[in-house]
Amino acid sequence: MVGRSSLIAAFFCLSLAAAPHPLAPLSADEIRAAARVLKAYPQFPHAARFSQLVLAEPPKDQVLRNAPLPRRASAVIYDLAGNRTFESIVNLETSRVEQWKEIPGAQPAVGQEDSNLADQIVRSDARWTRALRARGMNPDQVLAMSWTAGHFGIPGTEKDRIVSAVPYSGAYGSNFYAHPIEGIVAHVDLTTRKVIDLVDIDRTTPVPRDNFDFTPGDATRPWRVPAAPLVITQPNGPGFKIENGEVRWEKWRFRYALHPREGLVLYTVGYEDGGRIRPIMYRGSLSEMVVPYGDPGAGWYFRNSFDVGELGLGSAASPLRPGADCPQNCTVYDAVVADESGDPETIPGAIAIYERDGGIAWKHGDAVRRARDLVVSYYSQPGNYEYGFDWVFHQDGAIEMRVSLTGIMAVKAVADDSHDMYGHVVGHNIDAVHHQHFFSFRLDMDVDGASPNRVVEMNSTPLAAGPDNPWSNAFAMLETPLLSERLAQRSMNLETSRRWIVENPSSHTGYALLPGENAKPFALPDSWVRKRAGFLNAHVWATPYDPTERYAAGDYPNQSKGGDGLPKWTAADRSLDGKDVVLWYTMGITHNPRPEDWPVMPVYEAGFKLVPWGFFSRNPALDLPPGR
Repeated sequence: MVGRSSLIAAFFCLSLAAAPHPLAPLSADEIRAAARVLKAYPQFPHAARFSQLVLAEPPKDQVLRNAPLPRRASAVIYDLAGNRTFESIVNLETSRVEQWKEIPGAQPAVGQEDSNLADQIVRSDARWTRALRARGMNPDQVLAMSWTAGHFGIPGTEKDRIVSAVPYSGAYGSNFYAHPIEGIVAHVDLTTRKVIDLVDIDRTTPVPRDNFDFTPGDATRPWRVPAAPLVITQPNGPGFKIENGEVRWEKWRFRYALHPREGLVLYTVGYEDGGRIRPIMYRGSLSEMVVPYGDPGAGWYFRNSFDVGELGLGSAASPLRPGADCPQNCTVYDAVVADESGDPETIPGAIAIYERDGGIAWKHGDAVRRARDLVVSYYSQPGNYEYGFDWVFHQDGAIEMRVSLTGIMAVKAVADDSHDMYGHVVGHNIDAVHHQHFFSFRLDMDVDGASPNRVVEMNSTPLAAGPDNPWSNAFAMLETPLLSERLAQRSMNLETSRRWIVENPSSHTGYALLPGENAKPFALPDSWVRKRAGFLNAHVWATPYDPTERYAAGDYPNQSKGGDGLPKWTAADRSLDGKDVVLWYTMGITHNPRPEDWPVMPVYEAGFKLVPWGFFSRNPALDLPPGR
């Protein structure tokens, strides 16, 4: 017979084994529990909805010390009836609300309920119906798509919750994005449930009617002959394993989660070296992104989506299927997010992890080693576009981020043989508008520890002709410490091959940011989108670690007036010397559309790398065995 003390001890050990890691995302049960506590809270508004319900990440120093930490949930709650936004913290162990505060003037991300309400409002507006019928459209065959409204200082849009609805015809094929009804925009006040302004211009512009669905469908566009089979197998199973949420592959160790706002987040990235795990990055994520369009017309000027802060990339994650969305050998993992009612919603196969051939790791003569990579991947569909994000771990200690852009371009209808400078004709009566994509990544670097770290800029410059350069071929690489936030606001420079190192001066080790493709914004500095996306003013920023400084355009970019986020924080010009440093990198892509991008874009890739720079004493892939 087992004694009572033994049962208690066994239960205690079982509880410890089952306890989630402090950085593990909320489970479905935890989401339900947090929502239940909040809905029972006396100050919770009737019929309010959850804009966000996620893990309240515990203090970094306590996580790194392996201190016992209670599980907490963080919520953003929106009361549409009162047009009020609240933030709250729930202790899941005590079932108590530990924090409840209103955030005056804040508009959280636009959700499906907002879009559904906007659709109801425009369909009840006689002006919307008249505008459609004037173009020969049946309102019952028209879809209204809501865009975030931004902020442009227009009277009547200062205090309420606003979206902008644009119509598409669903009568000419399943790809309704190919059938825009040009010249109609309804600016909708969701608070008063009214259309505050209806743009009705360009009534003579035809609605594109050609079918632009994705399948060939006729003899002139047959399917191509299938390619020879390409089979990827791992007979012994994958080379990585996951223990209590930690991914272990080769010498890499890290955690991951799908955040409903940021998407795929990496935590506690480290590399095993000499029998110990050396920290590299505590948290890496996409902090914000913005897609400014270059058409100043009444139907387009407001189209500047902040897909992270205004929509939520993680909540729009797509299920991934082995052999289609990821290679045959990928392993997919579900993710759980909270819906607007506070109920858990499972996204099946939201994250894929797989190994792939990495090409030649190194070679000299007959001595050669073949590399292998580990990829952690997810795709998001926030609207017409699709974005893929791959964190790639290399055996030589490099970490790579690859962004894949695909999906359907935002297009406008144009008259026959018409063209303007703001886009490119990609089909009959269809013009794809020039635009840019900017991605701001937040990289909380912990190179051989959270501190001391600092940022050093590297610039290579030619030496002047003279005694030190008699053959005019000499150049030197100069290192400049960026010791304050203002000094660390830097842009790329191809002439000097500019790069940046986050280094630990006490151990003389570092990791360097190697940029890839990039761009500068074409929206002018005084434009509203530049004011709201101040992070576009530099490619690189650096800040001392502050857990409240997570989003480059601020916590609430939806309808913001600008000045939030990185410009606001760095105005203090805090010291970066010997601190726990957060590096911010903005990557830009200019998309000048071409016919080959229509009706669905071939995948376009861009990215950057974090590579060891004095972190190891020699090539860390030197120990790869032959035949791999």
